[in-house]
Amino acid sequence: MSPRKSQRRSGARQLRDEFLNVPNMLTMMRIAAIPFVMLLLELSRLPAEASDRQVYVSHLYCFWAAVVFGLAAGTDWLDGWLARNMGWTSLIGKLLDPLADKLIVMAALVTLVALERSPAWLVVLLLAREIGISGLRSLASSEGLIIDVVQTGKWKTAFQLVGIIGLLMHYTYPIDFLFIRFEVNFHVVGLTLVGISMAFSLLSAFSYFRSFLRAIAARYR
Repeated sequence: MSPRKSQRRSGARQLRDEFLNVPNMLTMMRIAAIPFVMLLLELSRLPAEASDRQVYVSHLYCFWAAVVFGLAAGTDWLDGWLARNMGWTSLIGKLLDPLADKLIVMAALVTLVALERSPAWLVVLLLAREIGISGLRSLASSEGLIIDVVQTGKWKTAFQLVGIIGLLMHYTYPIDFLFIRFEVNFHVVGLTLVGISMAFSLLSAFSYFRSFLRAIAARYR
C-alpha cells in the first residue's frame, strides 16, 4: 500500500473515531432531538374550539416536548464534562458542540413564536446576539485572538434553557410540595426567565465586544 493511501485511511479512521467517541455521540443525539421537539410542539397545537380531551392531549405533548428538550440540554453539560475530564476533546467536537446548542435553541424558539408563545422581537434579539457573537469569535480565531468566556454568558445560557423548558410546558400545572399544593403558570415563568436571559445576553455581548477591542488594541501597541 502506498504511503498516500495509508495516510488517507489513517485520517478516515481517526475521523470515524472522533465521531464515535462518547461526547460527540451525545452531541449528535442533541441534534437528533430537534425534530422530535418540533413535532411534539406542533402536535400540541389546539384548534379554535378545543374539547377537554384535546386540551389534555395538548398538555401531554407539551410536557414531553419539555422532557425531550431538557434531556437534550442536559447532554450539553455531560458531553463537555466527559470531554474535559476523560481527554475526549476533538476537532469534530469543537465544531459540533456549539452548533448543536444553537440549533436546538433556535429551533425551539422559532417554533414557539409560530405557536404564539413567545414574542417575535425577543427571539430575533436573542438569535441576533448568538449570530453576532459567533461571528465575533470566528473573526477573533482567524486573527489568533482569544476571547475568554464571561460569567454572564453562562448565566444567560442557564436562564435561557430553563425559560425555554417553561415555555414548552406552557400550561398551568398543579404542584404538590410536602403539605402545600399550588399552581404554577409555566408560560409566565418561562417568559420571565427568557426575558432575564435577554438581559444577560446583552451584558455578555457587551463584554465579548469589549474583550475583542482590547485584544485588538493590545496587538497594535
